[in-house]
Amino acid sequence: MELEVDNVNLQVIEFEMMDKRKYYPLTMLSSFSIRGLLYPFTLIKTRLQIQRGTEIYKGTYDAFCKIIRNEGASGLYRGFWVNCLQLIPTVSYISTYEAMRQFLKDNTDFTHGKSRSFVAGGTASFIGQTLAVPIDVISQHMMLLGQRVSKDEGKIDRKLAQLQTLKISEEGRLSRLGSVKEILQQIYIRDGLRGFYKGYFVSILVFAPNSALWWAFYDTYTLFFAGVSPEWIPRLAIQCFSGTLSGVSASTITNPLDVIRARIQVEGSNMNETVRTLWKEEGLLMAFKGLSARLVQSVMFSFFIILGYESIKRLSLLEEYRKDVRW
Repeated sequence: MELEVDNVNLQVIEFEMMDKRKYYPLTMLSSFSIRGLLYPFTLIKTRLQIQRGTEIYKGTYDAFCKIIRNEGASGLYRGFWVNCLQLIPTVSYISTYEAMRQFLKDNTDFTHGKSRSFVAGGTASFIGQTLAVPIDVISQHMMLLGQRVSKDEGKIDRKLAQLQTLKISEEGRLSRLGSVKEILQQIYIRDGLRGFYKGYFVSILVFAPNSALWWAFYDTYTLFFAGVSPEWIPRLAIQCFSGTLSGVSASTITNPLDVIRARIQVEGSNMNETVRTLWKEEGLLMAFKGLSARLVQSVMFSFFIILGYESIKRLSLLEEYRKDVRW
């Protein structure tokens, strides 16, 4: 399929054009690599969103320096291996996105690329979040374990004590598997099975619009820059730049809901209570809480995800389409 922008043809690689035996393994490898590269920003964003005001960290850079100084470099990867289970929702997400785009093309009047991307992105996020929320709940608790404001292991800080929503023993803290086991037990004791879906509906409210907007912005920016860019600029470069702008646009719009989601999942409060608490603590600034870390994460994530996504699609092309696709 080709999208025409003035006199520029931009090739869109559809799901049916790819060899799935190459596509899925490469997608999982790319997702794991990107997740490992950007995980510290995810951890910092979560800690900034959970804290009261600026009690512990003044911002993204301050959080980065304090974590390195007080917890070591490994502190930036606390809970990483649990978070890697997100590879399963990631594959489900991208499969749903591609399949939905194809379905809309073949069976509906959604012939415009941006409309199909918007609907497919929202649907994919709904499926992905259904699988991802329990992993998010556990990994966010893992991100807070071992947090401290001093190298002094014996020092008990009241600010950090206020952030501890689960009673994890010191033995559990020292063992990765032990802490995961205790987190699972404590969540179940506190809230039962529904505790693993704390914030599910607010996650849908955050990530479905974010995903829909991201893909719609991506198509919009890609088409625009393809139309105004010189012919010698690689199409992959245009797509990576467009993906970066899409991440900034979608993240800025949905950040207030992301702050609410993080608080609900960690503290276990309901949405009304969480919004009232955040408004009392932050006022209008709640809309920007953790935004700098989220933008850094989103810019880098969007760039690398599109670099990987579009490259993998090209590498997975069936032989009969290879001559028609331009890098």
